[in-house]
Amino acid sequence: MRLLDPKVRASPVRVLELLDPEFVEIGASGRRWDVRSILEVTGDGSVSPKSPVTVSELAGTVLAPGLVHLTYFTDHRGRRAWRSSLWRRAEAGWRMYFHQATPVG
Repeated sequence: MRLLDPKVRASPVRVLELLDPEFVEIGASGRRWDVRSILEVTGDGSVSPKSPVTVSELAGTVLAPGLVHLTYFTDHRGRRAWRSSLWRRAEAGWRMYFHQATPVG
């Protein structure tokens, strides 16, 4: 949820604390993202404090020691998506390794 926080998104340092160095995302647009491309758009205002992202139906499953799969539903200004992410534990803490968003019509 911290990655949806506009204050976190505005800080590349804070974003890097949450993304695995090998992070990959397949966005709702179909675009493939990595750490570098995410940092290029960090702080672009895509998540406005006046228009928070609504999260529901959050569920998590431990796949293996140090690996968790999260699924949840988001709504941001009517743009709705199912989201799935893999988080793995590193020495620095939990970091997102993979993320995929599937738009809902």
